[in-house]
Amino acid sequence: MALSSTVLFLAEDEKAPLPVVPHISEVILGLIAFGILVWVLAKFVTPKFEALYAERTAKIEGGIEKAEQAQVEAEAALQQYKAQLAEARAESARIRDDARAEAEQIKEELRAQAQEESARIVAQGQAQLEAQRAQIVAELRAELGRQAVELASRVVGESLEDEARRRGTVDRFLAELDSVSATVKS
Repeated sequence: MALSSTVLFLAEDEKAPLPVVPHISEVILGLIAFGILVWVLAKFVTPKFEALYAERTAKIEGGIEKAEQAQVEAEAALQQYKAQLAEARAESARIRDDARAEAEQIKEELRAQAQEESARIVAQGQAQLEAQRAQIVAELRAELGRQAVELASRVVGESLEDEARRRGTVDRFLAELDSVSATVKS
């Protein structure tokens, strides 16, 4: 029954507008409002969106450029660091080589000084030995001279107290001994 009454209601009111189809005044008013909305969006909102979009694009591109520039600077700093590191290594190698050369030079100087000191000590020792030898030879000659005079006095039977005679006799005796020892050595 409800369905038949609705069909009767619609059949009676055929002149009434359909609920699905809007009124022409609503369509015109909707078009005007839509036009005003499009105009407001185009006039005020879209330029702000475009400006904001352009600003963000510029910031992003600037950020990318800054990042690329920072990367280039970092790469340059890395190259500079590597160059300084290589220079420092070369400098340390040079210093090490200089130190080795200096150590060798000092070692050679010390060796030469030690050899000079050794030669000086040996020469001084030899000089001392020569002096002691000369002293011993002089003492032995004097002793030998005394004993020779004493022996000669006993053999000759006269006193050889006279200094000049004794000295002559001793010198002659020692000269004979030197000549005999020289012939024995050769």
